Amino acid sequence: MKARRIMNDKSHVSMEQHVCQVCGTKFDTGNLLLDKRLRASMERYTTTGWGLCPEHQKLFDDGYVALVECDPQRSGTTSSTDRLKPESAYRTGRIAHLRRSVFADIFDTPVEADLPLVFIEPGVIEQLQAMEKSSED
Repeated sequence: MKARRIMNDKSHVSMEQHVCQVCGTKFDTGNLLLDKRLRASMERYTTTGWGLCPEHQKLFDDGYVALVECDPQRSGTTSSTDRLKPESAYRTGRIAHLRRSVFADIFDTPVEADLPLVFIEPGVIEQLQAMEKSSED
């Protein structure tokens, strides 16, 4: 009777993925990760951090800032800065994009040039849509 070899799904090589800060989907970075000891310690894909998926990177490069709606009751903030971090943001799934110049006009504050998104409370997107509709009338 031959012994069956059980295949281990782990490898010493893995494809790196990031999670999009805007939409929360995983995407390939194009980088390979290697266990320097050549031990089978990694899954096929390894998520290593945050970034922008190709779609949201293009919008950012074109001068847009993403407004990502989050539920403040379900999201966590760091106590020292009271800022919401991507890993603790409870996203509702609603996203809007504004040109940086329009964002600065509406919210009366500029958004940092290297900041691709801001987290907003529920209802802000509806207010922006109402502003847009009233300007069309």
